[in-house]
Amino acid sequence: MVPSELLTYLRKLNNADKLYVIQVLVSELAQKEEDLIKENQSYPVWSPYDAFEAADVMLKVLEDSKSKQ
Repeated sequence: MVPSELLTYLRKLNNADKLYVIQVLVSELAQKEEDLIKENQSYPVWSPYDAFEAADVMLKVLEDSKSKQ
C-alpha cells in the first residue's frame, strides 16, 4: 500500500482506533531502539515548577482573552 492510500485509510478511522495505531507503532519503534535509555545515566526532565516565564505568558494570554470578551 502506498503512503497516500494508507493515510487516506487512517484518516477514516475513529479517534480511538487512530490512537491505538499510534500506540502500536511507537511501541514497535521503541522496542527496536537499543540505545534509547542507558543504564546509570541521568537525563534532564522538564518540570513546570519554577517556569515563571511560561506562567507569565499564560497569564497574559488569559488576560487578553478576557479583555476581548
